[in-house]
Amino acid sequence: INVCTQRSTRYLSAISAARGLHKSALDVAERPAPEETVTSSFGRFIQSIQPRHLSPTVLQRSKRMVLDSIGVGLLGSTTDVFELALQHCQHMYAPDDVSFVYGRQGVKLSPTLAAFVNGVAAHSMDFDDTWHPATHPSGAVLPALLAISDMFHNNSKPSGLDILTAFNVGIEIQGWLMRFSNEAHNIPKRFHPPSVVGTMGSAAACARLLSLDRNQCSNALAIAASLAGAPMANAATQSKPLHIGNASRLGLEAALLASRGLEASPLVLDAVPGVAGFSAFYEDYAPNPIASLEEHEHSFLIETQDIAFKRFPAHLGMHWIADAAAVVHKTLVGLKGGSVSPNLVQEILLRVPLSKYINRPFPETEHQARHSFQFNACTALLDGEVTVQSFHPEALQRPELLALLSRVRVEHPHDNPANFNIMYGEVEVTLVSGDVLRGRCDTFYGHWRNPLSQESLQKKFRSNAGAVLSNDRVERLIEAVEGLDHLDDCKPLLAQLQ
Repeated sequence: INVCTQRSTRYLSAISAARGLHKSALDVAERPAPEETVTSSFGRFIQSIQPRHLSPTVLQRSKRMVLDSIGVGLLGSTTDVFELALQHCQHMYAPDDVSFVYGRQGVKLSPTLAAFVNGVAAHSMDFDDTWHPATHPSGAVLPALLAISDMFHNNSKPSGLDILTAFNVGIEIQGWLMRFSNEAHNIPKRFHPPSVVGTMGSAAACARLLSLDRNQCSNALAIAASLAGAPMANAATQSKPLHIGNASRLGLEAALLASRGLEASPLVLDAVPGVAGFSAFYEDYAPNPIASLEEHEHSFLIETQDIAFKRFPAHLGMHWIADAAAVVHKTLVGLKGGSVSPNLVQEILLRVPLSKYINRPFPETEHQARHSFQFNACTALLDGEVTVQSFHPEALQRPELLALLSRVRVEHPHDNPANFNIMYGEVEVTLVSGDVLRGRCDTFYGHWRNPLSQESLQKKFRSNAGAVLSNDRVERLIEAVEGLDHLDDCKPLLAQLQ
């Protein structure tokens, strides 16, 4: 038996032993069933959900999420922040060659560290998907599930449908937790949502893929709550991608600890006066139990609330203002011909929601630029679009871009709240000639109300994955994800990612 198989056996043996001890304890004495709580209902849901509960719409939408997340993760493996995270894991921890790493042939880490670095890759360029209420759901869940899948023996890999079921459990748990709070519907101010609900979603998904029982699933969530949370102050820095990496890793660790028998609060998701559980993250948190699958037909949230996929790597709010500015660019080029010259522009007025961390007049780094209304509006005004290359160092320092940035003024209309479901972006450019040009975007292409076509999504994937993989391997990945629900085991998917 090789070293990798020995290590996988160690992980799986620990899980099996924990399951056995738990079942033996249950056999000793029958206890009356406790009254159902919010926390226990979540544990029951995680344990009892089956592939048959996934509708064709849920399957198709979740496969789109998986494809996009893998693509942005592969592209993210080319970034400095990913390289720093990977070096840290390789230098500070003992070798444990079990689970693959995005974009690094022959490099493997322990499952939890692989979940961490691949989660960092997924968010390293802010190119990952966004849901409503506001969070990045996939990057916190998929890396952990892929790391676990690598952990299983070759003859006992989970099926593609097993992965999709667990993935949807992780997404669903995030959605329910955020729907218990009105505060969570808006662009965040205190905690970065993926560091909170993403950690819980990762724990839920991992618990499902590991086939933990109901109590262990509830404990996994409660343990994850003790590992969750990161402040919004680290947005627009290299530390923000760590939020997704930690969510994926710590959710997996919570599930593994629960599998060993570690216990935690049985009321962590309930509203208990005087004792903060999950309510510590959302002040207006008002939870309800998830109905039993035996008594009610469950409809996944993703069935009615689709996902936003980004066309360029920046905060979601940037897509409204970039599209509005692109309208003005097209008009200006039509009027003047050729390229847009800053000498033509007297003032640029942006009408955007009030959100301090994405109001950055003169960004100095790529991460600040990805969170700057001003930068993305001026880039689209100059070039007609925002792309991956727009955030390269030389693009940030273009004299014509800096000239336009110096002419930007921002307004925050009362009818434009910081909410991804109802906000808009408006650009008004006053020319030195006195002419005024306007562009407005209410729903950009890629928003859940105007989702990317399958052709556009695959085009994005090919561009992202092609940065590190051959064309043949990119096409095989597309094929593997598209047929994921028909794979008897996930080896064809993992083989393209090794």
